[in-house]
Amino acid sequence: MALPMLRGCYRFPLTFSFTRLFLNESIPLNRFGKTRLTPPSAVVTEAAVRPYSSDQGGQKQSQKLMVVGIPNPFIWFRTQIYYFLIRAYFDKEFNIEEFTEGAKQAFSHVSRLLSRCQFEALEGLVAKDLIGKLEEKCNLLPLNYKEALSADPDEIMYTTPGDVGIYYDDNGRRFVSILMRFWYLTSAHLPDNTIEGTRTFHLAIGGEGEAETKKLLSANYEFQREFTKGVPPDWTITRIEHSKLLD
Repeated sequence: MALPMLRGCYRFPLTFSFTRLFLNESIPLNRFGKTRLTPPSAVVTEAAVRPYSSDQGGQKQSQKLMVVGIPNPFIWFRTQIYYFLIRAYFDKEFNIEEFTEGAKQAFSHVSRLLSRCQFEALEGLVAKDLIGKLEEKCNLLPLNYKEALSADPDEIMYTTPGDVGIYYDDNGRRFVSILMRFWYLTSAHLPDNTIEGTRTFHLAIGGEGEAETKKLLSANYEFQREFTKGVPPDWTITRIEHSKLLD
């Protein structure tokens, strides 16, 4: 079935390349759409509370961190329409919760590879034309910035999808993309007030007066899949942004 109301809203260059997105330790990313980066004041709909615990001297302490986004009703309503269209015309088993969980695991895995400058390992996960750009940028970063790129799964505080896009190219190929936004904690030593969107927290990890400083950073990863008949159901990361770490 076709979506005539969407045809022609975007034209992909004929040289646009896709690679396979696969994580050997993750939920399959074969049910997962394009959005522009939204500023922190425009993102998402609810608060998330995540316990943070540590163990020192046999005593376990727990901290709670709340990440709050300001609702944008227009974006929320628009994405709900696109989720319906994806289920109706592309993948009847599409589930945004399942997609979000898989995207979070992919984000953690890919961010770790970037932090370690393991660019060859990104092949099959990230679009080929993007890997070279990432390598060029990462090689210019100081060690503490590289460390801050890595997002441990337990340090991801909040994950939310952005706007969804459905596109056709001149050859009738069909594409869906979703930009996912992540907030995560890092212990990397970053200078204060130099990275846009950074928040600093002091978390108690031991006795009185002992605390660990963590910073809350944001990142945006765009996932894209071609839904043309006969094409493997694989998602590829086509855009990566880490606060101001990767401009």
